[in-house]
Amino acid sequence: MNIDPAYFTWYELLTTDMAAATKFYGDVVGWSALPSSTSRVPYTLFKAGDHATAGLLELPPEGLKMGARPRWMGYVGVKHVDAAADQIRRLGGAVYVPPTDSNIGRISVVTDSEGALFAVIGQPQVAVQQPEDSAKPGRFGWNELFATDLQKQSTFYREVLAWQRDDTEDRFANAYLTFSAGGQIVAGALKNSDPTPPFWLFYVNVEDIDAAVERVSAAGGRAGYNDAELPGGVRIAYCSDPQGATFALQGKRSHKQQVGWTTEWQEFSSRGQLVAPKSPAKK
Repeated sequence: MNIDPAYFTWYELLTTDMAAATKFYGDVVGWSALPSSTSRVPYTLFKAGDHATAGLLELPPEGLKMGARPRWMGYVGVKHVDAAADQIRRLGGAVYVPPTDSNIGRISVVTDSEGALFAVIGQPQVAVQQPEDSAKPGRFGWNELFATDLQKQSTFYREVLAWQRDDTEDRFANAYLTFSAGGQIVAGALKNSDPTPPFWLFYVNVEDIDAAVERVSAAGGRAGYNDAELPGGVRIAYCSDPQGATFALQGKRSHKQQVGWTTEWQEFSSRGQLVAPKSPAKK
């Protein structure tokens, strides 16, 4: 199948409260909001500076009836959406939304062979994110698959999207790997030991991870630091917004971490400091 180098180019938040989500991410990440509704779909663009970085829309009623919950979804750019959807079916994935012309381009919402949700997009009608944008503040800097069957799912993405698999050191080969496309590293995948369905997690760049985590708490979300430090002094925080959509933040720390503890919540098991929503001030 003829696909250009495929990488995540667009992101959308599906939520149950667009107004609350707009305020939360404005407070936490600094995104501004630009109403971009059509006659059929209420839609908002999140902007980092002058650049659109993601979309926001309500979870459809039919999705709620089927058990869907607020979530972030990533779109991978492909040359032929219809051909990609057909191949996804052949390789054991599911097509939830068949190839459709939308306000952001021709899209299809799908799952991989183990059920991890993502989408493909072609002929985009929005200014999609380029690989060189992934280091900028307020942009999505990393995409990570929490896999139940790392080998099977990595094969799926190699065949559907022509991603190249880059194994890590031998001792991690069965636990973590990265994918590249067109010479760019575009995503990672790890073996998830928790008994949860597989899912994609998307990381937003912030300049000060500690200040951002405090803003998550103040705005009614939840956040827990990862205990590992990445190259360049970057740290990670796993988060959820007040409606329950999970995401991650990454950035440098402004101060040394206090003694932490192990905690489990939502889909994550994270060793480090848990920051819970702040209680309303008593009058």
